[in-house]
Amino acid sequence: MLDSYTARLSAADHFNSNGARLNSAAAIIRQDRANFYVYGSDDPEDEADAFFDDKANRAKLERMLNRGTFSPSAKRAILNGTPLIHVEIYHDFINVYVNN
Repeated sequence: MLDSYTARLSAADHFNSNGARLNSAAAIIRQDRANFYVYGSDDPEDEADAFFDDKANRAKLERMLNRGTFSPSAKRAILNGTPLIHVEIYHDFINVYVNN
């Protein structure tokens, strides 16, 4: 494992910087990292990581997610709510778990 972090996926993370609603869990997670690193709009429970602070690495997020562990129930929780998630980052995949 390269790194891990915990983040609250708030309502703001469900919209891109143009205000359009995001329709995939991967896009919401990616927006959370952009909000944290680029826009300074983080939630109190958001933690830093040493991987997704890089824009090129954020661009790899969806592909990495497709190679990792991401249950259908976790996807639904992210799309339909504001869960606290835990992300484990490996060389070429990530695992995402919903904490609550």
